[in-house]
Amino acid sequence: MALRILLVGQAAFGERTLERLARNHSVVAVYCPPDAPGAQADPLKSKALERGIPVHQPKSMKTDEVFERFGACGADLAVLAFVTVIVPERVIRLPRLGTICFHPSLLPRYRGGSALNWQIIRGETRGGLTVFWTDAGIDTGPILLQKPVVIGPDDTTGSLYYEKIFPLGLDTLEEAVELVAAGRAPRIPQDESLASYDPLCRNEHVAIDWLRPAREVYDLVRGADPQPGAWAVHRGEKIRFFDCRLSAGASADPGRVVGLGAGGLEVALAGGRLVAKRVRIGDSPKKTPAAELAAAACLAVGDRLAGGPSA
Repeated sequence: MALRILLVGQAAFGERTLERLARNHSVVAVYCPPDAPGAQADPLKSKALERGIPVHQPKSMKTDEVFERFGACGADLAVLAFVTVIVPERVIRLPRLGTICFHPSLLPRYRGGSALNWQIIRGETRGGLTVFWTDAGIDTGPILLQKPVVIGPDDTTGSLYYEKIFPLGLDTLEEAVELVAAGRAPRIPQDESLASYDPLCRNEHVAIDWLRPAREVYDLVRGADPQPGAWAVHRGEKIRFFDCRLSAGASADPGRVVGLGAGGLEVALAGGRLVAKRVRIGDSPKKTPAAELAAAACLAVGDRLAGGPSA
């Protein structure tokens, strides 16, 4: 049975979800964030307009106007694909069959908006994704489908998402919608005894403590790449680390720069070395190759980088 679907989402994942769902169903409206000043239109918005699908971009999903428009669509199902705003309970209950949502963890573990970051920061080797039925809580509704993925020892939040979660998530959302259309979609309650929730991963969570074991530091750096970027301080400015690897090597004073050149910026750890191909300095948006740091004399072998609480 073809469904009338309301799609709420953004970015490339939202765009690709629209393409998938429009194969067999009617996407009657799209909701995505407001355009940022001077920025290109969101890919989901552009794709929807290209297809003649109405697009709504409210600043908040909690208004009476959103409630009335959502209800007026006469949708069978709402699909939340990469949503970073709260959609209130009264809105998600409007579609005839309810609302389903994509989440990049194996719920009930790692609820919250930075699930991928925290899984890597904590050294998890097994992750996955969930499509669940939304309710009044945050990532708490009954499970419809789950798929596992392997988190590699060098995966970053970026590689885990784009190379594993993104393609599998598209397949799983499409499969979930087909189960709903066929009347065979399960509603499996989450086991609250296994539940965990983490805050958004922000600057205050990713200051590097050089005295932590090498693997823990590396996991923090991987989990903060590409955002917000794990950081240390040198000459009063934050240095954020990207495209890193953990290397063996004789331990020097943790936090001490022990190599700098074409091979990367090497910083001593407690039990190894952190090798960064690129860094961001201060407020600059540019990720600078390590070789350029050496040429510009921004850093030198022997410098010590200040870090987190006990560093």
